[in-house]
Amino acid sequence: MFGHEGAGVVEAVGDGVTYVEPGDHVVLTFNSCGACRMCTEGRPAYCDQLATRNFTGIRADGSTVLHRAEGDVHGGFFGQSSFATHALATERNVVKVDRDAPLELLAPLGCGIQTGAGGVLNSLRPQVGSSIAVFGAGGVGMSSVMAAVVAGCTTIAVVDINGARLELARELGATHVVDAADSDVVTCLREITGGLGLDYTVESTGVPSVLRQSVEVLNQGGVCGLIGSAGPQSEVTFNVSTLLFGRTVRGIHQGDSVPRTFIPKLVDLYRQGRLPIDRVVKTYPFADINQAVEDMEKGLAVKPVLTFA
Repeated sequence: MFGHEGAGVVEAVGDGVTYVEPGDHVVLTFNSCGACRMCTEGRPAYCDQLATRNFTGIRADGSTVLHRAEGDVHGGFFGQSSFATHALATERNVVKVDRDAPLELLAPLGCGIQTGAGGVLNSLRPQVGSSIAVFGAGGVGMSSVMAAVVAGCTTIAVVDINGARLELARELGATHVVDAADSDVVTCLREITGGLGLDYTVESTGVPSVLRQSVEVLNQGGVCGLIGSAGPQSEVTFNVSTLLFGRTVRGIHQGDSVPRTFIPKLVDLYRQGRLPIDRVVKTYPFADINQAVEDMEKGLAVKPVLTFA
């Protein structure tokens, strides 16, 4: 989705802002209140005001960022709506980064890459030598693959229906790939582990039937990290015995990250060559937005980023 992941240079700050100043390079991320029980526990991705501050297009006080003659414009998605040459953001939306880091590559850190990498490094925290399967080879899934490599997983399987993305997943560190279009996914993944099942899975597609698969392939005591977002009325069923033997489904939002500390860590990993986000980001000038959308839908671009002259 274009418009909620941004990076740029601070032009001006309001009264009371102390974290950044004009000229600072920043990544824009989700908003949180900073004062509720979850924020004060270091879990801003589960802020009590998360929905209001990020998904309604209005500020916490009910006002809107933009206005026109016909009335208010609900344009504050993710608290900042960075789909423009200029964006208004709160102090908690911005994460300061080094000025020599490439902004066009850092924009997706604010959501997709933060979510996928954080889902592995912050939420699942796999042990070195463990096994993991990632369902879905989009921006979130590919970020999970790269993070699994960083974490030291030795069996990394990726499931998707796009051959080009599966090949890229191999290049990024996947040890096995499964084409869900012509394979029995559960059987294939169990065979990879000698019938035991996987220690961890990441479900990034938002498809209920895929979520069921991602739980069925776990070993006893395994954990499924649910990242994919399905419709509000979506439901999934499991065989009771599947969960009975210690298997866990763990909902994950924004990779359980504290953006001001986690995003700089991701930048460091990229600069060390350990998180090759340049392999999944493809930039387009804003005038080529239609091409970017088409390439994304065809699977030719994993993470398209629009740049403004």
